[in-house]
Amino acid sequence: MLSSLRPLRYRNFALIWSAALLSNIGSWMQTVAVGVLVTEKTGKAGWTGLVAAAAFLPIGLLSPVGGLMADRMDRRKWLFVTTVGETVFAAALTILAATGHASPAAVTVLVFGGGAMSAIGFPAYQAMLPNLVPPGELGSAISLSSAQFNLGRVIGPALAGVAIVAGGYGWAFGINAGSFFAVLVALLFVRLPARQIEGQVESVSKRLRDGLRATARTPAARLAVMLISVVALTASPFIALIPAVALKAFHSKASGTSVLVTAQGIGAVLGALALTPLAARFGRRLVLLADLIAVSLLLVLYGLSPALWVAAVAMVLVGSAYIGVLAGCNTIIQLNAPDALRGRMLGLYMMALGILYPIGAIAQGTIANVVGIRAVTVAGALILLVVVIVAFRHPILAGRDPHQPGQLLEEPPDVSLIAGLAGSPRPESG
Repeated sequence: MLSSLRPLRYRNFALIWSAALLSNIGSWMQTVAVGVLVTEKTGKAGWTGLVAAAAFLPIGLLSPVGGLMADRMDRRKWLFVTTVGETVFAAALTILAATGHASPAAVTVLVFGGGAMSAIGFPAYQAMLPNLVPPGELGSAISLSSAQFNLGRVIGPALAGVAIVAGGYGWAFGINAGSFFAVLVALLFVRLPARQIEGQVESVSKRLRDGLRATARTPAARLAVMLISVVALTASPFIALIPAVALKAFHSKASGTSVLVTAQGIGAVLGALALTPLAARFGRRLVLLADLIAVSLLLVLYGLSPALWVAAVAMVLVGSAYIGVLAGCNTIIQLNAPDALRGRMLGLYMMALGILYPIGAIAQGTIANVVGIRAVTVAGALILLVVVIVAFRHPILAGRDPHQPGQLLEEPPDVSLIAGLAGSPRPESG
């Protein structure tokens, strides 16, 4: 697993990665504190779900816009601006909590605002990754980015509990606001190669259409979006339904939810660190296929677990395989997107996940009210398994692409097929 840490040898990546870790810890502290605060004030799960949706919904709605801006502007500067926006919303939430004016409606509005800033800024962060490390380390960099996000998921909730007990909700929100300064400072010290940005000003709709056409015309990118769409509908809802599994299947509320969420986070960190050596030995294509199959089978085990400890073990394994699927699909987009279109193509990928995951969670939750949470979890996993078996015949996944056999998941493509959509991309200096 030590090979997974190689990208940290590069100063720019190490700066951004470390700052993002601190920021994610703060964000998870706020996420937990917001949920507890709203539940305490209203006593209604509906408000809790609404504030959670307010944080996640902007990803589906605004990621394409964020991708467009990432392609149109200096990515480092744009990420700086959006991070300042996140800081402002977190600071406002801190002030409301400290003064006793944190009503559920006000909290929801501020959480939505912070989520919007994150949604339009995150594609710039993603699109910067190929400029932070050499091409051969890109897969490892994406895996490490996934690891730091999930490490924040493990550490943040625990620190949120300490902060709330020690100083109240304002402390948790204030620490999150302060954590964004780590990202701002890191961005001030990061130096990226100069990019050639198109001088011609085109309409927003045309630039978004260019990104859509580029994704549709790039076989591997199109495959990645299709895969993540199916995963978002069938498998990803397990994340939102963890509290329901804890309560309905194991008759445990907060403690059971905490155990399962923590288990998933630990598994995701371990899985992310294992991706690089596995990909180096077996290739990204086989590792992605193995993770897709593993997620399906392990979710069946999770859904049928007879005891909470069995479910926790299954969740560690699910978290490990699931992060492999996310990182694998993300890497496909990164490797097969020309620089001039990378932000928009990533934005469309994130939109698919951001829109379809809530739809899948709502649908599975509604069906679970009728047939039971275990049945829904198992059924979703089996549907994904069938799709994966069918998708295995796809020439790219099977390594039989007639033009680039076995290469579209391993090496950057010849971008000449889609270069005309955004002008001929020039190599970056440096």
